[in-house]
Amino acid sequence: MAERAKVALVTGGIGGIGTEICRRLARQGCLVVANHHPVEQDVADAWKRERAAEGLECETVAADVSSFEDSARMVEAIKAQHGPISILVNCAGITRDKTFKKMEPSQWTDVINVNLNSLFNVTRNLWDDMLEAGFGRVINISSVNGQRGQFGQANYSAAKAGMHGFTMALAQEGAAKGVTVNTVSPGYVETAMTEAMREDVREAIVAGIPMRRMAKPADIASAVAFLAADENGYVTGANLPVNGGLFMH
Repeated sequence: MAERAKVALVTGGIGGIGTEICRRLARQGCLVVANHHPVEQDVADAWKRERAAEGLECETVAADVSSFEDSARMVEAIKAQHGPISILVNCAGITRDKTFKKMEPSQWTDVINVNLNSLFNVTRNLWDDMLEAGFGRVINISSVNGQRGQFGQANYSAAKAGMHGFTMALAQEGAAKGVTVNTVSPGYVETAMTEAMREDVREAIVAGIPMRRMAKPADIASAVAFLAADENGYVTGANLPVNGGLFMH
């Protein structure tokens, strides 16, 4: 009997980086479920059709990952339809950039809730299954700005730095059970968000990167695929930087 495909959940899976991660995991034989916010249903439906046209088996699921209850509902729905989740990529994220002097409480709270609290909300709901199965891969998509900080991003930098603290602690809890937990910290990536920047701003960013280019989403997806692979079960608690040399630690 053929081995059942591993189920991979990618939060924020229909975004620029998330899409490429979904593609890569699907090509590696996973049954991929891309999470999206409930308000993005039409976008998600179009996204699913695009993946099908590429010959990829990708499902979508709506849930607000800043809510523990909604995350629990999502995980149960995936389990009921496809079976337990073996690979989780926490990729959902938002920005609400403002200098700290002008930052409103809601701008702080929204970013912490979506970028950091979502790790607890989603991972907690499938952690027991991974421990019981004796296999699991949790991969948290952080940022170079969680390592070095960034002007106007006290909220985002705090959340992204917190992600790796979560990784290191949880890695210790999963290690003896075959469950790895790792962080990937991208630098600047070519997505719709960076494409929308003014050209002079974009050029200034690229000039500061030793490789003289932004990452492609595929560069991030490749790092995720490495950490998700069966044969890389001895890598845990790591923070893999994918930033073209922008920040070396």
